[in-house]
Amino acid sequence: MKGLPSCSRTYFFGKILVSCLLLFFAACAPRKEISYEPLGDGKSFRYKEIGIASWYGKEYHGRNTSNGEIYNMYDMTAAHPTLPFHTLVRVTNLENGKRVEVRINDRGPFIEGRVIDLSYTGAQKIDMLGTGTARVSLEAMLFADGRGSPFEGTFTIQVGAFTEKENAERFQRDLQRRYSQVHTVLRESNQRRIYRVRIGGFRTEAEARRNLKALRNEKLNGIVLRED
Repeated sequence: MKGLPSCSRTYFFGKILVSCLLLFFAACAPRKEISYEPLGDGKSFRYKEIGIASWYGKEYHGRNTSNGEIYNMYDMTAAHPTLPFHTLVRVTNLENGKRVEVRINDRGPFIEGRVIDLSYTGAQKIDMLGTGTARVSLEAMLFADGRGSPFEGTFTIQVGAFTEKENAERFQRDLQRRYSQVHTVLRESNQRRIYRVRIGGFRTEAEARRNLKALRNEKLNGIVLRED
């Protein structure tokens, strides 16, 4: 593009490519199915979700999880975008009927349509190591505590992920011209650093999803995550 220095042209066209890829994967991604069934006591809910599971192992082994624990790929744990930490989740591989119970201690996966990232051992239990992904159902009980509903907290929308800090900072500055509460979160593995750019601090998951819908109308895709 005439008038732009070489580095600016690279960033400009890179943004276009990233945006196109995000829209492509969003259009092709399998849709999730989520249901909440309130129980008679008014304080507990039966949670069910259907979608694609993946798993993560050596790349993050020994690193901090999102709740501050050390990730052990041999523990029965998992990452979920929005379920409260320490929620026990029964995961059923819908392709072979095998089940496993895992505890949520991390956030992810960060790909549209995926519902859970299992530890190495969790994935092994339901025989999905070889394929890498599987269609699964998640079942859990959610309980209200002294802080309020399990569907309340601090939620955000992740709209980009970069391996270069400078690119994340440029993207953040661009978004700050149009949106409030734009921030970047660093996630490290044993192989690389990833700078995740996020918008907002919403009180409920429903509010975050309403704002995500508005962002998509502006051709900006994203994933809803719980940040607390």
